[in-house]
Amino acid sequence: MPFARLAAATTPTCRIGLGLAAVGRPGYITLGRERDLPADRTVDALRARTHDLLDAAYAQGVRYLDAARSYGRSEEFLADWLRAHPEIDDVVIGSKWGYTYTANWTTDAERHEVKDHGPATYERQRAETAALLGDRLDLYQIHSVTPDSPALTDKDLHARLAEAAAQGLTIGFSTSGPAQADAIRAALEVSVGGEPLFRTVQSTYNALETSAGPALQEAHDAGLTVIVKEGMANGRLAEPHAPEALRAVARETGQGCDAVALALILRRPWAGVVLSGAATVPQLMSNLHAAAVDLDDEQLARLATLAEDPRAYWERRAQLPWH
Repeated sequence: MPFARLAAATTPTCRIGLGLAAVGRPGYITLGRERDLPADRTVDALRARTHDLLDAAYAQGVRYLDAARSYGRSEEFLADWLRAHPEIDDVVIGSKWGYTYTANWTTDAERHEVKDHGPATYERQRAETAALLGDRLDLYQIHSVTPDSPALTDKDLHARLAEAAAQGLTIGFSTSGPAQADAIRAALEVSVGGEPLFRTVQSTYNALETSAGPALQEAHDAGLTVIVKEGMANGRLAEPHAPEALRAVARETGQGCDAVALALILRRPWAGVVLSGAATVPQLMSNLHAAAVDLDDEQLARLATLAEDPRAYWERRAQLPWH
């Protein structure tokens, strides 16, 4: 498991990773994006922003970096950065397949990505990822598995993924939607030759959406590394959108709402890596303060009141505009 390398890291931020969804493409659904990124979001501008974030993250002890085929040019930007720093050999690189980016570098496309979990898409995107990241790729994840995903039952696909695992690639999956727990539990049952296929799971979990928690504990107990995404709920837990209960705890700790929101996840015993989705270096630095936030039981109880019904949470997320 490549994540064993993180266990040897000594920095407090080694359990915080950097996700590139917000900077690998000009359009995304994070609130406040108009302030975070320049109006002229050229390929070169976002490449430079991505490299600035990677430089800062690595300097601060971040060692897991997360991309996806559907995150625009995120794999390309990451590959460029790795080539510019051949001395860096202690990072864990993860990417995902299953969505095809279709926005053609615009913010107003009718569809920004198209989902397909079939073997043909896997083979095409695996080749595309390999062309960019080569043997630097450690982890390849099925992007956004839901309970009805054919990726859970397609034996041909499972055999292809098992072949990649036999060649040294770690195979994982991510989840989305109100039935994340069902998808996680179904994926835990997938095996090839009597051996579990998946070694990692990446799920949405934050102060507003906690429904996957028990299933993530089960995945952890089964030996999977748990990666948490969308810890900031696409900006809903950051200033100025954060609910008052979160703001109050932030004031008490002397940290930002973002640091407290991520610290809440870091407290979960099953959380292996918690992703920052920062779009600016100051955001990243504030996110990394989560490693130093100490929440007491009373503060944790107040934050627990923020949890929403998962169906309502995902309905609201679906209504966030791409911008």
